[in-house]
Amino acid sequence: MEKETRASFELNQTQESKVSSKGETLSHSKYQICTKCIMDTTDPLIEFDDKGVCSHCHHWDQVQEKQYFTGADGESRFSKIVSKIKSETSGDTYDCILGLSGGVDSTYVAYLTEKHGLNALAVHMDSGWNSELAVKNIENIIKKLNFDLFTHVIDWDEMRDLQLSYFKAGVANCDVPTDHAITAILYKLAEEKGIKYIMSGSNLATECILPFSWGYDAKDSINLKAIQKKFGTLKLKNYPSRSFYKTYIHDAYLSRFTTIRPLNFIDYNKEDAMAIIKKELDWREYGGKHYESVFTRFFQGYYLPNKHGFDKKRAHLASLIQSGQLSRDEALKKMELSDYPEDLMLQDREFIAKKLGLSVTEFETIMDGPKREFSDFPSAYPYLQFLRKLKSLLRPSKS
Repeated sequence: MEKETRASFELNQTQESKVSSKGETLSHSKYQICTKCIMDTTDPLIEFDDKGVCSHCHHWDQVQEKQYFTGADGESRFSKIVSKIKSETSGDTYDCILGLSGGVDSTYVAYLTEKHGLNALAVHMDSGWNSELAVKNIENIIKKLNFDLFTHVIDWDEMRDLQLSYFKAGVANCDVPTDHAITAILYKLAEEKGIKYIMSGSNLATECILPFSWGYDAKDSINLKAIQKKFGTLKLKNYPSRSFYKTYIHDAYLSRFTTIRPLNFIDYNKEDAMAIIKKELDWREYGGKHYESVFTRFFQGYYLPNKHGFDKKRAHLASLIQSGQLSRDEALKKMELSDYPEDLMLQDREFIAKKLGLSVTEFETIMDGPKREFSDFPSAYPYLQFLRKLKSLLRPSKS
C-alpha cells in the first residue's frame, strides 16, 4: 500500500520550482484566463501554452494518473487498504484517527469510514471560531455514526495573540494558526494512542488546484514562530505545534503513521456527497467551502480578495472543472455570484474584531497595514529546497 505521510498534496512543487530560494514570485504584466478552466493571472506563477491552457490543467493531467483512482479500480484499492487496517487492529482498539471539522469533505470521510466498518476516533479542534451550525453538525455526525469524539480546546489567549500576529504580518495565509494546530494535534494523538492510520478529507476532486503563491505551507513552524516573535506579545506555551524535524523528516520518511485519503479512491462528487450526508447524518450546508469556521469564511470571502487580490473560490471551482463536476461556463457564472453577502461579512468582521479584543476601527487599521510575503520572515523554505535537491541527487537514475 502506498504510504502517504504528508498532510497536504505536493501539487504545487512544479510552481515552487519557479520560485527563488527566498520565496520570491513575479507578477504577470497583463491579464489572462485559462481557456480550459478558470484559473487566471491572479496566480503570479501561472503559465499558459500556445492554446491558452494553464499549467494547473497540465499538472492535473499528470497527477490524476498517479493519485486519483475511480470506479472499480478505486474501490479495489480502497478495499485492500481497509482490509490491511483491520488486520492490524483488534477488539476495541481504534482502527484510525479521523480529523473532523464538520465540513463536507471530512464529514463524508467519516461516513465512508463507518460504512466500511472501521472504528475511528474522531478528532475535532475547537479553535474558538466554530459557527453554531458547525457545532450542531458535528454533534449529529458523532451521534449518527456512533464514533467517540476527542475535542482539543485551544488555549484562547495564545490563539488570539497568534491570530493577531498573522493579521499584523499581512501575509496571505493568515489561517495558518488553525491549520497548523490541527495537524499537530492529529499526529500527537496518534503517537500517544499508538494509532497508525489517519483519515484525511483532503482530496483531488475538489482541491486539485492549490496555487503556491496563494498561501504558503501551514506546517512550517519556523515561519509561524518567526511571525509570532515579530508581532506577538505572548510566548506560545500551550499552542499545538510540530517541529521542522517532526514534520518534514520524521513524518515524511521515518514515521510509521500513514495518512489515507479515501476521497481519492471513489468517484467523489461534492453535490452527491452533500445529498447523502444531509439524508443520513442530518447535516446542513454552510454556503461555501470551509465556511464551517467563521474565521475561514471571513478570511476567504473578504481578507484574501481585498488585501491580496485573489479569490480562493476560483481555485475551488477550477478544481471541480478538472474533476468533471462543473463546466467552465457554469464556473464562470458562479464567479459572478457572491456566496458571502455584505451583511454577513459586516457581522463577521464585528464578531472577529470583538473576539480579538479590538474595535472595528482598530481591526481595519491592522487590515489596511502593509501586505507581506511569507518570505519576509524566516522559514523552512530554503531547507526544503535543499532536501528536495538532495533527494533528487540520491534517487537512482533510470537507465
